Amino acid sequence: VQLQASGGGLVQAGGSLTLSCTVSDRTLSPTDMGWYRQAPGKQRDLVATISSEGRTTYADSVKGRFTISRISARNTVYLQMDGLKPEDTAVYYCKVGILWSGRSAPNDYWGQGTQVTVSS
Repeated sequence: VQLQASGGGLVQAGGSLTLSCTVSDRTLSPTDMGWYRQAPGKQRDLVATISSEGRTTYADSVKGRFTISRISARNTVYLQMDGLKPEDTAVYYCKVGILWSGRSAPNDYWGQGTQVTVSS
């Protein structure tokens, strides 16, 4: 399963970026899709997730600033990031779950990561 993430870059504090992540195989139907981030020297943390039914969860640090969405027909998940802060600087990774036939739980797959840098 290949995931293609894009949209990272350098932005000033207060600016906006939109990340996208697409599952290349259109025959698959992801369950949960989400974004995580990892700053230098820190663990990878959850940013936001969205279920196949559209239920969303957010880390407290991004609530009210970030919005996760998905277009199931495109197998794509987006992360709209507004009001960016220097502490949002990290490599952002997408993760999707794929429930294979005969399995009781989905397998998780990660994208390659995209750098987001917010300057003060």
